[in-house]
Amino acid sequence: MSIKTPWIIRKLKRGAEDWAGFILSALLVAFSVLLLFSCHKGGDTRFLRIGLPEDPRSLNLWLGTDANSRKILSLIYQPLFRRHPETLDIIPWLAAQPPVVDKEALSYTIKLRHAKWSDGSEFTSEDVLFTKQLFFDFKVPRYYSNWKIIKKIEALDAHTVVFHLKEPSAIFMSRVLTAPIVSKKEWAQVAQQALDREKPLRSLQDHAVVNPLGTGPFMLKEYKKGAYLLMKKNPYFFGMGETLGGHLLGPHVDDVMFRVYGTSDVAVLALKKGDIDYYWWDIQPGYIHDLKEQDNVDLYFNKKSALYYLGFNLRRAPFNDKAVRQAVATVVDKEFILTRILQNFGTPMCSVIPSGNHFWHNPGVRQYGAGKTKAQRIQQAVKILKEAGYSWETPPLEADGNLVAPTDIITPAGTKMGKFVILTPPADYDPKRAFAGTMIQEWLRELGLPAFSRPMAFNSLLDTVKGKHDFDAFVLGYGKLNLDPDYLRSFFYSKNDKPRGWNMSGYSNPEFDAMADLQRTLTDTGARKKLIFKMQEMILEDIPYLPLYNPHIIEATMNTRFRGWVPKVDGIGNIWSLCVVKPVE
Repeated sequence: MSIKTPWIIRKLKRGAEDWAGFILSALLVAFSVLLLFSCHKGGDTRFLRIGLPEDPRSLNLWLGTDANSRKILSLIYQPLFRRHPETLDIIPWLAAQPPVVDKEALSYTIKLRHAKWSDGSEFTSEDVLFTKQLFFDFKVPRYYSNWKIIKKIEALDAHTVVFHLKEPSAIFMSRVLTAPIVSKKEWAQVAQQALDREKPLRSLQDHAVVNPLGTGPFMLKEYKKGAYLLMKKNPYFFGMGETLGGHLLGPHVDDVMFRVYGTSDVAVLALKKGDIDYYWWDIQPGYIHDLKEQDNVDLYFNKKSALYYLGFNLRRAPFNDKAVRQAVATVVDKEFILTRILQNFGTPMCSVIPSGNHFWHNPGVRQYGAGKTKAQRIQQAVKILKEAGYSWETPPLEADGNLVAPTDIITPAGTKMGKFVILTPPADYDPKRAFAGTMIQEWLRELGLPAFSRPMAFNSLLDTVKGKHDFDAFVLGYGKLNLDPDYLRSFFYSKNDKPRGWNMSGYSNPEFDAMADLQRTLTDTGARKKLIFKMQEMILEDIPYLPLYNPHIIEATMNTRFRGWVPKVDGIGNIWSLCVVKPVE
């Protein structure tokens, strides 16, 4: 006679078995990572080891739009043209030569390289046509809005395509031909099945990509989420042994191992110990002194194509009044931000296009408070506010010009201005933006404005500002702006003032909208430049955003195993470096 085991005992036993299985799996992953790294630590000079701050969100190109996903996917999927790392000119990549342009017919004829996908199959015109159709069928974010300028694409042969445009386009080369081209072989069936679903785009983005097919220098070999991602050299990479943009391309390494480090402290320690050759992330200035003491570490300081700014909600008081925004802009001390917050690793910004983007940057825009003392800035801000009808029982300045603690500011309607909040990311996410918010709060209180800086978890902040529009002001940034200035249209175009739209401030100016539309159609670069300059002047007069600073990107490599990193705007982490870096002889 058998005795049945009580259910609670069975459950506990099963739970213990599951837990033991989990522990064993975790130990096996950890052992695999240690084995991979120990096998290659200092020994195999063709095995490059790179640290990442987080896992890539997805290896599906249509979902993986975060920074870490883009790093991995940029080594797999390639565009027809890309920017030269030094000159920033747009040069042929998967294209064999510059396009032949017919201005009257509005057509661009492009010869393709005789390249291959990473499985050895041919890259042809059919892949370009398929990519365009996929953008259109799914209205793929980031690409469709630019590609809809295309009337049609025709293939003259297997390696020649002709783009026919609906109208002249200033962004065709920089925003259309730099998009990644995907393989029809990889995506045709996936796309067809997704189109039959209720939500086609969501279905396309949910497709699990296990073995992405690309034409880039590397291909995926193995991925253990939360532990490591291993890539190997693509033997069919079209650039191997070729000199493009003055650089002899490899890759000169066989494998690249990406390992995730949860904090910068751990990653920097791994770099100093020689566990990784490069940490692909911006290092905070606080680490610089220590790293400079390391003979085996090289530091790189490069400009970013970035914009960090104070944004206002123009839909409600108090920032629906331009005078308030201009007064705030006047008292913000950008020199303090540069020296105390950035520790001189960056530049203050006067326009919404960074000064490093020399051709499009307008240095002649209105500058608020630049070169003035604190007393002069407050004096100027008080003047702006008084002229707009604001007052104080005790103003910030006495008759003799001495600064005093003011009473709360009184609005033109005769009531006290209500408290308002400046949202920032938390300090453990970005100490610069959090500190900047705190300082802006203090400067505004010296003017009698009831400002309160409040850190908020980054995703919640985005949802509050971009999704719900339920905010007063915020400090955010774009860390990687496109070098083409068409983003001015995205950020400030009135039609983009909608939930999840790019016009987060709610700026609306018909004159600006008209210029934003016109600049897109101007193929005369000089004429377009004049318009872009005018748009910057308009933004700095109306101040939906107050540009604050553009930090340098600070990166570090171990110099004992690999050299040849390619610096460019936004740092040494780029496809050129991964194609060029070589083992130390």
